[in-house]
Amino acid sequence: MTNFIQYTQDGPVVTLTMNEPERRNRLTGNSAVADFLVAIDRIHADRGVRAVILTGAGTAFSSGGDLRDMQRQSSGQLPGTEIRQEYRTGIQRLPLALFNLEVPVIAAINGPAIGAGLDLACMCDIRIAAETATFAESFVKLGIIPGDGGAWLLPRLIGLARASELSFTGDRIDAQQAAAWGLVSRVVPADQLLAAANEVAARIAANPPHAVRLTKRLLREAMHTRLDTLLELSAAFQALSHQSADHREAVAAFLEKRPAVFQG
Repeated sequence: MTNFIQYTQDGPVVTLTMNEPERRNRLTGNSAVADFLVAIDRIHADRGVRAVILTGAGTAFSSGGDLRDMQRQSSGQLPGTEIRQEYRTGIQRLPLALFNLEVPVIAAINGPAIGAGLDLACMCDIRIAAETATFAESFVKLGIIPGDGGAWLLPRLIGLARASELSFTGDRIDAQQAAAWGLVSRVVPADQLLAAANEVAARIAANPPHAVRLTKRLLREAMHTRLDTLLELSAAFQALSHQSADHREAVAAFLEKRPAVFQG
């Protein structure tokens, strides 16, 4: 595994730690995107992984884009077409990769999640925040726009009006406000963050993994498809689920009043 991502695994749960605390876990101007893609490919290849936790080393979750790299892009030495291609082959690969990852991802937000750092948290399925976490969709403060999918992700999580307020003002909100707006599902003391994330991951991992993966895919598809289309996809997924060994085990265990043992 390369330097930006620290990849650790405890049974069916993988923890990805952004490990550049001295630069507040920036996502551009370094190997962050490439390292994320390597880690995601590794998770795809390991069918034993049932849940993923994403967090940051140090005091920040992620500060987003690197200002020095932005200076390079605004220097006038790069044509706009080249900058566009940098986005398409760089940071924009990350939301697509996380969106298509079948395993649920829990963001354990340990500190500021700013700009692309906030959007990274929004790419995850569940967000748990430490009391020290703060959030800002701050691109406008730098005279730029959310270039990594934030304008698609954020309104789907907190609604268009609140997403517009954050995006147009660039204001920062604290963890309690984020919880009130539904951006995070819970707020915990900082020293309990990883324990809380692991507790949720363990509850996910205890379920039949094929059903969890298909449920995530349905939730993702529901973000941008019609009801009739989703019902057709649900019927196909349900047919697969009914024929699985884990479904048979779940029904048998319920009827026999014993704990189920799921093999995946």
